[in-house]
Amino acid sequence: MALKCGIVGLPNVGKSTLFNCLSNARAQAANFPFCTIEPNVGTITVPDARINKLAELVKPERLVPNTIEIVDIAGLVKGASKGEGLGNKFLANIRETDAILHVLRCFGDDNVVHVHGSVDPIRDKEIIDTELQLKDLESVEKKIQKVERAAKSGDKEGKLAFDVLTRYKQHLEQGLSARTAPVSDEEREHAADLFLLTEKPVMYVCNVDEASLKTENAHVERVRAMAAAEGAEVLVICAAIESDIAELESFEDRQLFLEDLGLAESGVEKLIRGAYKLLKLQTYFTAGEKEVRAWTIQKGTLAPQAAGVIHTDFEKGFIKAEVIHYADFVNLGSWSACRDAGKVGIEGKAYEVQDGDIMLFRFNV
Repeated sequence: MALKCGIVGLPNVGKSTLFNCLSNARAQAANFPFCTIEPNVGTITVPDARINKLAELVKPERLVPNTIEIVDIAGLVKGASKGEGLGNKFLANIRETDAILHVLRCFGDDNVVHVHGSVDPIRDKEIIDTELQLKDLESVEKKIQKVERAAKSGDKEGKLAFDVLTRYKQHLEQGLSARTAPVSDEEREHAADLFLLTEKPVMYVCNVDEASLKTENAHVERVRAMAAAEGAEVLVICAAIESDIAELESFEDRQLFLEDLGLAESGVEKLIRGAYKLLKLQTYFTAGEKEVRAWTIQKGTLAPQAAGVIHTDFEKGFIKAEVIHYADFVNLGSWSACRDAGKVGIEGKAYEVQDGDIMLFRFNV
């Protein structure tokens, strides 16, 4: 399951600096391999110590971790919904992502000019929200025109679609995002084909100076209050520090640098983990001599659907799954030892896969 996150923000807020930190292949090679797909798109490895531990025990021919695609979405300025800046190109790029990482400038620096003359993350957030909401409103209004005739004719599905879309329209007209519209999960299917920009989950990334990394400043406090009202996540990073980390040659040097700052992990690691949490994702593993591999699934996924992430035939012909919990595998060290200790569970179609499960699927096509 490929995960794609778009980094958005006004000019000079630090989003491109953050993207460039991710894309520093030399610096990230030890823990975060990164490859550029397009000038503004790259794939980065998800940090997960568990897969490295499994590899130590199994000694496979190859190791395949989870990855995330990160997209630096350029061109967002006031008027983007009407084609200003890169306009439509920018909006198309966002439409293809699973989640939005919205970078907000929460630091003052006379050497870095703000596009609107002053630091105000709430204003900046509202500018971007407005552009996305206007584009969504345009999409919703077009679909309303299509379903209106069916609704007036008495068609049951048409009436329901018209009602749902009208609620979206009224919500967007109030300057609110689609994700908070008074619409049930089932009803949202009527707008699923629109890929509404403001329907996507969002995490606000506060870019601060070094001094504010541990003691949050007033700008961050305002963002946290705003995000709490939306039920959104907030991550605080210092893009300048991330840039310094990316310049260091080795993993050991980066760890020492973090220790000197009193930090347990880099902002990049927090960002990736935050993206997983945002999308309610988790990981299960397959572990054999040929390959140890991580697989991304939604929380609550049942065994057959988890098997389908590997190959659709696995889901179609699913018979059972052999499951070892991660802690048991690490404690005992191998499939055979876990079998001898009675730690291999035989699970059927109703089994809900847990984060960290090591799985072997039995299927027949």
